[in-house]
Amino acid sequence: MSACGNPATETDVLMERRPKFDKSRDCVKCKTNRGNIVIRHAVYCKECFTPLVSFKFRRSLEPFVNELPQGPRRKALKASGDLLLAFSGGLGSTVLLDLAYQAYFANRHEEDRTENQQGGKDHPRNAPIWPKGSICYVEICSAFPGMKDRTEKIRTAIASYGSLDFIPLRLEDAFDNSWWESVGGRPSPSDLEVDLSNEEIFISFFSKETIVDPVTSLRTFLSNLPTHTAISRAVPTLVRILLLYTARSTGSSHLLLGTSLTSLSVSLISAISQGAGFTVREEAQEEWASLDVPSPTRKSVRVIRPLRDIGMKECAILCWWRNLNVIGKEKIPGGKEDIANLTKDFIVGLEKDYPSTVSTIARTCGKLIPKAGSARKCILCEQPVQQGIQDWKSRTSIRTLDAAETTSDVIEHSRFISPYLCYACHTTFTSRSSRGSMQSGTTSVRLPVWTGQHLMDAQWEGTNGDGGHEQKNEVWEKRRAKEEDMKNIIGDFLLGDTST
Repeated sequence: MSACGNPATETDVLMERRPKFDKSRDCVKCKTNRGNIVIRHAVYCKECFTPLVSFKFRRSLEPFVNELPQGPRRKALKASGDLLLAFSGGLGSTVLLDLAYQAYFANRHEEDRTENQQGGKDHPRNAPIWPKGSICYVEICSAFPGMKDRTEKIRTAIASYGSLDFIPLRLEDAFDNSWWESVGGRPSPSDLEVDLSNEEIFISFFSKETIVDPVTSLRTFLSNLPTHTAISRAVPTLVRILLLYTARSTGSSHLLLGTSLTSLSVSLISAISQGAGFTVREEAQEEWASLDVPSPTRKSVRVIRPLRDIGMKECAILCWWRNLNVIGKEKIPGGKEDIANLTKDFIVGLEKDYPSTVSTIARTCGKLIPKAGSARKCILCEQPVQQGIQDWKSRTSIRTLDAAETTSDVIEHSRFISPYLCYACHTTFTSRSSRGSMQSGTTSVRLPVWTGQHLMDAQWEGTNGDGGHEQKNEVWEKRRAKEEDMKNIIGDFLLGDTST
């Protein structure tokens, strides 16, 4: 009970606390059974809850199955390729795997259908939506010392889904040229190396003949990121690109991620706070096409999160009732106070007290549309880059004196990677922590294998990252401006001295 006045003298000021459920304890669907769970003040029984979750799953997935949008009449669901399920061992991916398997693969006949089979269960309209399904798991233990390899544990956990193939990957594959060529990437004569000590991120190429261990490259890359927040963003970025190119190499037209409503709200707020507001719509649904294939022959992969209407509480109770084995998602060590974890603590606490607010976050962010168009795609995360972002950042960012001194020493023919990165990736490389930098002794790091080829393509096309075109034989020269020159530039905006 709470009051707006003095309850000792005014009994009418007492306000009753809103109950956890609406109206009664009976199920709102069947109206007869006693409720077993409360979801956003609505009561459901066990018999009605499972079909409800399955319905939400299909409603979020099936409108994006067909290659062309639905017309006036509903067409039969038929994907243009196979299906790839991303599995991390966490709560959301466990529910995603079980729902997808039960809906599209559990009752599939072993024998192949032929064109002559018609009628009944063998009618062509009952053909499988996806000819083949696969499960992909990315192991990240090599990135951090002391972590255990869980690949075999994951393989055992998904053994019951026998009709789905298992594709194990490792995070260091992002720095392995053999993996890049195995997924159809074009071999590059050299790999890309950058210097993270300067905000412009100067680049250099080194020959492939120099043997570089992928694990060493991965650890050097992560250890030179400035903050824990940067590391917690870089790891999912690498995992996402590994999944996308694996989906393309396996002929998959759809990539499903086990992002629940709670996780989606966390990722949306976290991404916006780290400078990825321009691509906030891609957090819910994305149409990805690789950058290393000519436009006429590009095949897109639809990245869908079918659990975006199902909260963490619903996923947990479904796993309990279906007796699903949740291994748990591997956590990145040392990041308890980064932006992602702080956002997660806030959203999870918000869901306990105000459950409807979490769904409002996802719905509101889904309506956001950027004002400006996309200039091109970032060579690291392969997400759209906002037009004019480099000019905007140069006007608004506060640069350190050390960076200015370093930049002033750079003369003509310098090359840098900052124009080819999105704002979020550039911030990941150049953000600074008030508690000191985490960078190790060396600041020269090797970037993932796909960035070198994408950079060469961008330079060959003549684009500068903001949608413009560079002039041929253009020479870049940077110098530190003198104080007198700066005063002359902004002199018209200075107020005169009125102290006398």
